[in-house]
Amino acid sequence: MLRDKTQETQSAELGERIISDFLAMLDDWHASSEVYDDALDAQIHRWYADIQSDRNRKVWPPRNMPYFSPSSAGSCKRELYEKVRKSTKDKRVQPPHQGRWTRFGTAIGDSIQRDLLFIEKHIASKTQGTEPIFRFERNELGEPMLEDFAKRSHIIEHNGKQFALYGTCDGIMLYRSEDGEILRVGLEVKSKQTTAAQTSSYSMKGPKDDHVKQCIAYSLMYNVDHYVILYVNASKVGWNMTADQYAKNPDIRAFYINVTERDRQALLDGFVDVIQSVEDGNPPPVDPEKWLFNGFKTAIAKSLTESEISVIQKKVTQIQRSNIPEFKKRAYTECYDDIVRIRGESLA
Repeated sequence: MLRDKTQETQSAELGERIISDFLAMLDDWHASSEVYDDALDAQIHRWYADIQSDRNRKVWPPRNMPYFSPSSAGSCKRELYEKVRKSTKDKRVQPPHQGRWTRFGTAIGDSIQRDLLFIEKHIASKTQGTEPIFRFERNELGEPMLEDFAKRSHIIEHNGKQFALYGTCDGIMLYRSEDGEILRVGLEVKSKQTTAAQTSSYSMKGPKDDHVKQCIAYSLMYNVDHYVILYVNASKVGWNMTADQYAKNPDIRAFYINVTERDRQALLDGFVDVIQSVEDGNPPPVDPEKWLFNGFKTAIAKSLTESEISVIQKKVTQIQRSNIPEFKKRAYTECYDDIVRIRGESLA
């Protein structure tokens, strides 16, 4: 037990250093004048042009095997059940603001990745010769380990089941600590766009559980134990902010994740549970709190038994009488209302 406590303390201290160094590096870079480098921008575009024009480098999920994406590691198991069963995914026309919201979030991640590549090349000129303490790991072709250059279909065998983890990461970085040790550190970038308060220390106590599970999946794909989840808030209090205002409402927050073998085993157990449910024809229950972004609402609503619907209805009634936050109450109500609406439309 003493050894475990010591390891936990050491991990926490390492995590604090990684986060402190990472945020300090970004703040130093973004506080300085912008660097223009046509050659580096051209190289970045050339990397993407090369890989996107070469079909031999395309990475696909396995055809005859279940697969899961890291981004869905924390999804409702009923949704994953329908995906493994190859049910028809929802086709919906989204409001235009949602399309822009999604695209802006992607652009934020792209911007951070570009900044890190620029930092690698130019930070020394801005810090009197100091080498970057974070840089992207390179693949066998010398390309940075991010996005298309790091995409994988990673086969897993666990508890008698075989499946794949398919997708790509925001980045695998190399971190140079004070004593010169080089550690591989994964990067996951998430955007916030509603209010500046979303990334305040009051509103954000830690990373979202779904984002942690996503990093655990990546740790299996890339053999990385250390992860940084960076939250970037596109909403600001104002152009001019006092130091106190910024301290209360920082536009970036970062959290360290030390992925353990127990974390990995627990995630894999969950995926195996889904596969076993499909083989048994025994669908898992719906999680109303994850209904909003569920991509198989129609398939689920149509397949629910009257008994399952009754359970959800009773749960909604119980939740409405509870003291849980209003946004969670709305999630349960909207889930049930959607199910009733979809089933009604299918009978019309």
